[in-house]
Amino acid sequence: MLKWGSLLTATALLVAPITSCASADSPSGSTDGEAGTVATNSRLDQVKERGTLICGVDGGIPGFSFVNESGEYSGIDVDVCRAVAAAVLGDPEAVEYRNLDSTERFTALSGGEVDMLSRNTTWTINRDTEVGLEFAPTTFYDGQGMLVRADGELETLEDFAGKAVCVEAGTTTELNLTDNLREAGVEDQVEVVTFQQADPAYAAYAEGRCEGMTSDKSQLIGRRSTLPNPDDHVLMDVTMSKEPLGPVTINNDSEWFDVVKWVTYGLIEAEELGIEQGNIAEQQASEDPTIRRFLGEEGNLGEGLGLDNNFMAIVVENVGNYGEIYDRNLGADSEFNLDRGQNDLWTRGGLLYSPPFR
Repeated sequence: MLKWGSLLTATALLVAPITSCASADSPSGSTDGEAGTVATNSRLDQVKERGTLICGVDGGIPGFSFVNESGEYSGIDVDVCRAVAAAVLGDPEAVEYRNLDSTERFTALSGGEVDMLSRNTTWTINRDTEVGLEFAPTTFYDGQGMLVRADGELETLEDFAGKAVCVEAGTTTELNLTDNLREAGVEDQVEVVTFQQADPAYAAYAEGRCEGMTSDKSQLIGRRSTLPNPDDHVLMDVTMSKEPLGPVTINNDSEWFDVVKWVTYGLIEAEELGIEQGNIAEQQASEDPTIRRFLGEEGNLGEGLGLDNNFMAIVVENVGNYGEIYDRNLGADSEFNLDRGQNDLWTRGGLLYSPPFR
């Protein structure tokens, strides 16, 4: 039987070469000059060096990501981009937006064309595994719906027999539609008209080429406002799927993913703690240890992310908390006046919940 001294010596001999190989086979293949410190070349470092966050968005969905005639972007998805830029670069306007359709968004992310997606993208097991994406916290819990004309007689999916539905290709929407039509027994009786981009799909629906337009309910509500006569269109009383939407990064870059993840959680936590754009100074003077840690007045939570310790104070001061973002884009302060429902805090019966900042 080996004695403890001999066993420890043998273990050390086995571990030593493994450690050396790990350094040599690191992603960068080099160290920064200090023993055992490997250069990671994370997307976080690239964004800091560039001084600009490149964020992939849709650009055509009012309330989520929409660019007006002046080239100004707005929406919940846009504000998430702004929040990340504020946390990393100290400037919410240091964002370059890239409009991506549903078929090119993942290629743009995996190819490094964009640093992250904040583009009404549904979290699914296939995208999380085979496609190789990392999903940050859900920023909007949605479901798939169907937009139809108010003067029509379409109340159920069975009513679409002999009619056409417009849908954007390369989306979970297209797959869900097929499943639901099959379940309703009309799969072979409905013409599914697919489009590579959303704009042509909604244009075709507006022209009457399709009796229905299907997508996430949030998108349908936003897009309805851009139709010639919005009141002539209504959402059917049907929910075809679960659609958790949120920001996305690429796999195998935990440093960058952690930043996007915790900034997103921070928007939710700030609302729960009652921290708003208008009371930052007051909250920074608080004696509450939870608030002081969150705002970086004490502790070093930012250091673990490679950010300033007051990163969330910068975010909230410039962008607001989740509730403020929701209200101005979709809620009471917007044209939609959309009730928060399941997108409210867990303390008010919603699904939004942040892990502790400690």
